[in-house]
Amino acid sequence: MKKHLRSQPHQKPVDRRSRQKTTTSQTLSSEPIAFHVTSLSHEGRGVAMYGANENDFAENDLSQKESTQAGKKVFIRYALVGETVQAKLTKSHKRFDEAEMVELLSAPSKDRIQPSCKHFGQCGGCALQHLGVEAQLAHKQQVLASHLKHFANVEPLEWLAAIQNRKEDYRRRARLGVRWLAKSQQLIIGFREVQSNHLSPISECTVLDQRVSAHLDALRNCLSQLDIREKITHLEFALGDEDVALVLRHTVDMPQQDIDKLLDFVKSRVWQLYLLPDRYQSLRRIDQPDAIMRLHYALPAFDLKLAFSPMDFTQVNANVNQQTVSLACQLLDLKAGERVLDLFCGLGNFSFALARCVGATGQVVAVEGVDEMVHRGYENATLNQIDHVQFYQQDLASDFSDQAWARQGFDALLIDPPRAGASQVMHYVANFQAKRIVYVSCDPATLARDTAILIAQGYQLCKAGVMDMFTHTEHVESITLFKRIDATMVDAITTDSNLM
Repeated sequence: MKKHLRSQPHQKPVDRRSRQKTTTSQTLSSEPIAFHVTSLSHEGRGVAMYGANENDFAENDLSQKESTQAGKKVFIRYALVGETVQAKLTKSHKRFDEAEMVELLSAPSKDRIQPSCKHFGQCGGCALQHLGVEAQLAHKQQVLASHLKHFANVEPLEWLAAIQNRKEDYRRRARLGVRWLAKSQQLIIGFREVQSNHLSPISECTVLDQRVSAHLDALRNCLSQLDIREKITHLEFALGDEDVALVLRHTVDMPQQDIDKLLDFVKSRVWQLYLLPDRYQSLRRIDQPDAIMRLHYALPAFDLKLAFSPMDFTQVNANVNQQTVSLACQLLDLKAGERVLDLFCGLGNFSFALARCVGATGQVVAVEGVDEMVHRGYENATLNQIDHVQFYQQDLASDFSDQAWARQGFDALLIDPPRAGASQVMHYVANFQAKRIVYVSCDPATLARDTAILIAQGYQLCKAGVMDMFTHTEHVESITLFKRIDATMVDAITTDSNLM
């Protein structure tokens, strides 16, 4: 049974000297100030105002300086809607201040839960562990809706049920910093602290796949024994369904005695071991030097098995990814023999599922900016015996109108761009003549910007929903369906008449 937090919302850092120093043009109050939280910011901080419900805080005897700031917003980390909190100011800006909650004065929000990780509040990885998962998803949908309304002046005809994460230790990719502290003769492995470049040492991570998290202490002990321990800068984990790959980044050549210690560590755990010297940027597999540098994950609904290198981009949450691929195909409502364009296709995460949907008589054209991913796409085509997917390398942020693949017509289009979005594609999209478009987004602001362009190109936003790809974080992942106006005219007319 999870308990509500009352007076201590999060764990405080053990070493306050490692916290980033605040820079401000004003002198910050050294004493906590009481605030009443009325909403959440997009990144999940509580929003309050100086002077709001001032009668409730008479006992705090606001200073003259504080009272003159009435109406100025304050963003309070770890505070939730409806709560009255004591908060310590950390930064001051012209239009708003930033603060960190130090005590809960009122009853806790109904959405507040006990964080599952003992490093919460020090480690900067999961900013929302104090907020229940259902409330996180509702908040993220509100953020998505806000961006769509603000930047595109639109809302979807239908909100999709959120794609929920089904695993607490969902994270299959992670990059952790490594630091050797010569003075204390200690090695730190961890993530960055909140609003800081300093590392927060962690002994376990509740969201990191337990095939890795359970071995962090043992790994730290192993690295502490290496001769070049002070020259290791980062370590990266990549996990497939069955395999675990450990990648070490280091700045000097690794002596054989250190390699032997690492091999003893990984072989007892059946991990793959890779070295990546920073100055050479040449990945080497050490545990089996002659073996292929690959891991694998499956998309069971489509009878697919995809291979990837430890350095390839793959989604961190395998379960949510499976649900997302299935939903994308469902929304596109593909028929046998149709032609589909998959932009920003990566190694073929969506491409091969789309190929299964359109069958051998259909065609999928997959386009990706990274040439290595195009090679990986063809590798996976061979692995899955699929020959009706064609991969092309193309920078989709630049003009591609002269490319042969771009002058073809398509029945449907799938777009899965990086955080920068796909504005270049949006301005050209009408030329593809696709009746249906699914846009998978990792940034609601660029999605909203691109939505406005799509609407101007003659498309209607039919459905939208959020995906719990990064549970406990402020990241908002979403999926949307657009249809060309001539294919949805009846729905649009019906919707408009209902609003009159």
